[in-house]
Amino acid sequence: MGPARELLALATSLRSGLRGRRELEAFSTLAETLTRSTDSAAVARTLLDSLLTTFGFGRGVVLAGPEGQLSLLADVGLDAQAQRRPGGSAVSPAVRLAQASGRPLTVVALDPEREPWLTRLLPATSGLVVVPLQDDARHLGAVVLQLRAGHRLPRRTEAALGRSASYAALTLRNVWAFEQLQRLAATDGLTKIANRRTFEATLEREVARAARQQEPLSLVLLDLDHFKRLNDEHGHQAGDDVLRNVAAALSCACRDFDTAARYGGEEFAVVLPGCEPVEALLIADRLREAVAAAPGVVPVTASAGVATYPVHGRDAAALVRAADEALYASKAQGRNRTTGPIGGTEVEGTDEVLRRRLRDRLNLDSPPAEETAPRPEPARSRDR
Repeated sequence: MGPARELLALATSLRSGLRGRRELEAFSTLAETLTRSTDSAAVARTLLDSLLTTFGFGRGVVLAGPEGQLSLLADVGLDAQAQRRPGGSAVSPAVRLAQASGRPLTVVALDPEREPWLTRLLPATSGLVVVPLQDDARHLGAVVLQLRAGHRLPRRTEAALGRSASYAALTLRNVWAFEQLQRLAATDGLTKIANRRTFEATLEREVARAARQQEPLSLVLLDLDHFKRLNDEHGHQAGDDVLRNVAAALSCACRDFDTAARYGGEEFAVVLPGCEPVEALLIADRLREAVAAAPGVVPVTASAGVATYPVHGRDAAALVRAADEALYASKAQGRNRTTGPIGGTEVEGTDEVLRRRLRDRLNLDSPPAEETAPRPEPARSRDR
């Protein structure tokens, strides 16, 4: 049975157990909204909003994760400080008890020693109801709701909470499976960073954004030097380890909004939004330093080529061509260096670019740099 049919079948069976027009309408609205959801955080927030609105709870949280970890997935009524307190995944005896029973559990008062995490998350709480999120026998987490002072939860409400949570649990399972497929489709299987398809889509999107906002956008292509020799001498397993370590090093060296991707083979690409040519050359050198410092069976170096929108290309394809030409030039000039096309097709090294820009900024009366002789067309076959 497919996910859509599973949800429909469960919704039909759960509706039959509901009594009262308001509860039935609330569940129908919840089921319809969840069926359209493709984001786990949105599923959790929809469930929480529905339960708080329908049954009048003061505040609440959804604690869930694909592997059953209790991560804060959604919250209503928490202050900013409380949101920051829990950190990552945690444990809760009350949640474990609710999961073991398979039904909502009322907690009259939290014991800070037994429940330090929930106490920090929901301080000054008089009572809670913990509703397990379960898909068959698989525990996904729980919804924790604050009871009004002196309020006892009717059995009918307990049953309605359990039915809503069951439907949300199945929706979460399907959404997490979809998100996992999306991650697999977007990442390189070996290095776990963005793959070429994701890189190309990202570059197209960032070029369009740069054009709208009239901002620069730079691209760095990096190629590991003598990688074929490394494979021949140390084996492909060692080569794979190097690629994984280089990908991790590039990810750590990037800014939060940059995109590092495996472009193909031993070649990597990094998209740098809002980055001008000189800054891109400096970042490319920093990326090469990160590659050289990455652990591995043998030290490796990388050659880099840099190009910037709109100076060196006004669309994604032109930008890739310009960066690729610069990368070929780095290989032809001895490897382990960064070059970038400045002023059209001319290729200059980082040091020369920085000296020229510094001279321009200081308005020094020094003679212009010697023009570089036209470089020969590099051979299209790179010696790795």
